[in-house]
Amino acid sequence: MDTEVKNITEIIEKSLENALTYENFKKEVATVVEQGKSTGNNPNDEALANYSKLTYARIKRLDKTLKIEDSITEKVKNVVKPVTWIVLTESWCGDAGQTIPVINKVAELNPNIELKLLLRDDNDELMSEFLTNGGKSIPKLIAYDSESKTVLNTWGPRPSEATKLVNDYKEAHGKLTPEFKQDLQLWYNKDKGKNTAEDLLKLL
Repeated sequence: MDTEVKNITEIIEKSLENALTYENFKKEVATVVEQGKSTGNNPNDEALANYSKLTYARIKRLDKTLKIEDSITEKVKNVVKPVTWIVLTESWCGDAGQTIPVINKVAELNPNIELKLLLRDDNDELMSEFLTNGGKSIPKLIAYDSESKTVLNTWGPRPSEATKLVNDYKEAHGKLTPEFKQDLQLWYNKDKGKNTAEDLLKLL
């Protein structure tokens, strides 16, 4: 095993010691929302606290309403190779509120898929190994084989169709506007987790 791979493996293994289950992650988010705060390095930031409240509402709603398509469910249930899905996130992340419930629903379909969540700002060393275009974008999913201690694949911070929408908008306008971010949430609401589930299937 070369040094770089060994270092990443060590960072992952160390990070997993403090990883949260999906239920514990939700409890953590519920706690900060109740306190009018957010997770991360700026817990008292009012805007981040408001985003956290939105994220928690979305998670609760999607937990109740989300349904994974039968064709995807069947394929996920047939997976025999164990994998750990490590997701870096924070309570204030809008994309996380829309996608992490989908990741959890897919993981629940097969006992060979173990979902572990980590707060990004508490795991900077790991986050720095899995940047997106040089940025610490979240949510970021790392598909990890805990038997061979290797990273199999990564996903995030958005489903493939949403990523295209974002990239096209940035190319045309230079940056994302609040109006576009609202449109993106509407896209998520209409998509109902389908694109995220399709992307996840490709990781298996």
